[in-house]
Amino acid sequence: MEHKFIATSFNVFDEVRLEGEHTDVIIIVNGKEFKAHKIILSGCSPYFRALFSTRWTNVEKHSYDIQGISSDTMSLIIQYAYAGAVHISEENVLELLVAADQFLVSDLIDACCKFLEENLCLQNCIGICMFTEHFYSCSKLHRKANLYTLQHFEEVQQESEEFLELSLERLVEMIGQDELNVKTEEVVFEAILRWIDHSPENRREHIAVLLPKVRMGLMSLEYFMSNVRNNALLLENEACSSILTSAMKAICEEPSGSDQLTRPRLPSEILLAIGGWSTGSPSNAIEAYDTRADLWVDVTPEDERPRAYTGTVVLDGFVYCIGGYDGENYFNSVRKFDPISHTWHEVAPMYERRCYVSVAVLDGLIYAMGGFNGRVRIRTTERYDPNTNQWTMLAPMNERRSDASATSLQGRVYICGGFTGMECLFTAESFNPETNQWTLIAPMSSRRSGVGVITYGNLVYAVGGYDGASRLQSAEAYNPLTDSWCDIESMIYPRSNFGIEVMDDQLFVVGGFNGFSTCSNVEYYDQRTNDWKEACDMSISRSAVSCCVISGLPDVSQYVVDRDSLQISEDESDSD
Repeated sequence: MEHKFIATSFNVFDEVRLEGEHTDVIIIVNGKEFKAHKIILSGCSPYFRALFSTRWTNVEKHSYDIQGISSDTMSLIIQYAYAGAVHISEENVLELLVAADQFLVSDLIDACCKFLEENLCLQNCIGICMFTEHFYSCSKLHRKANLYTLQHFEEVQQESEEFLELSLERLVEMIGQDELNVKTEEVVFEAILRWIDHSPENRREHIAVLLPKVRMGLMSLEYFMSNVRNNALLLENEACSSILTSAMKAICEEPSGSDQLTRPRLPSEILLAIGGWSTGSPSNAIEAYDTRADLWVDVTPEDERPRAYTGTVVLDGFVYCIGGYDGENYFNSVRKFDPISHTWHEVAPMYERRCYVSVAVLDGLIYAMGGFNGRVRIRTTERYDPNTNQWTMLAPMNERRSDASATSLQGRVYICGGFTGMECLFTAESFNPETNQWTLIAPMSSRRSGVGVITYGNLVYAVGGYDGASRLQSAEAYNPLTDSWCDIESMIYPRSNFGIEVMDDQLFVVGGFNGFSTCSNVEYYDQRTNDWKEACDMSISRSAVSCCVISGLPDVSQYVVDRDSLQISEDESDSD
């Protein structure tokens, strides 16, 4: 009732203002007059309260000429003072933000910042970052725009006209940062060439200033020789000669005298490997993979509990660990981890206890399927809504499945393989949330228990596993448009019960059981080249490990190798 009363009162005040009744002040902007009430404007803005005060002058004025603002924007400010709301659009938001800051209208500043944040994109992130740089009240938005620009640099430098208009100083600052997210330094070099080519007569001389910011020691020798060393722009600038010589030495693993040439940038995505089975018992280890440095970092919290065969997903920036087994108990509990605050929270438990559970996320909801409850393999399915903190039972699958794996693609949940308690499965099925029905799809070419299933591109990949006789290296991909599977290149090592994720547009498999022992090795697949390559091993061997990828962190330093200490160790290695 109080809210309704206030809204009604301010509607009346606005009607009175528009009719010019009881007004006691005139605001003049570019010759246009706005009649208003001092008490209303003072209640909205500390600026107007100070302006109208007679504490120091003892002279009461009835009209004020306001400079540096358009009449349209002043009209919106006054409308906001009376109505508490205003229509914010792409056309008026910047000028409205300036005015709101000038008049100290904090709620309107927040509304403008929220609008800009929600509309942050590749085309405007640089402009928003630069615009908010000197607004203390917009510091949060400034940081987000800057982080967005750095984390999406590859796309920004290709699609943004604002990038081409950057000053030399801002470009130097941007490409010099560790936080610049690029898969290869080739991207940075080509971005510089694109920026210079936008105004070659005025910018070509700047190549000698920009080139040292490229970490050329991380380039491939082939690219460096073909595209950098013989580039005409560099050859015509004598100052680039010594830079290229140092870069060549760095690429060939000779001391360069400069850590900047080989210093890895920071990743924008972090691969977490959580729990698992190691040295005969469940593990509490959590390791983070720093893809740019190709190293693993131990990030295990002190009070972390050991657990294996859990399902792990990321939703709304939180890591959810679902079900699992600790060597004695089979769990229906679900824990939520905040990677920013490093804190765990229990959320609503599942209806069923689930070890060897399969999990997936679709449309903001978490699906938990099958598993082993300590007695039997199950085919039940349930779904978690984080908004209500509730699980809901869904239609059961066609098969009992533990040791299966699941993913989502194009509005469906897919689950493949697994173990019934009697046999390893080659069947797969999909769930339609609109009809609450499971449908069998084309079977895989191999039986796969302990399989890794993940969406990669527009296909569902089923990798490795156990066929009842041996651990598999083979992998296959399912196309939902044709309801068919096709073989892809086999992994380097056979494995089952491993972690699987997609990061940097590459498919990673982590740890697992190779038929003889748990393993620590890691490899990744690139669908563009259809081949597998090895990455750095984890620090411990483990199977039943669960993986997920976290991204968009405001500070990744807690999950990566310290760049300064990394360089020190490399220098010590060189001296040895």
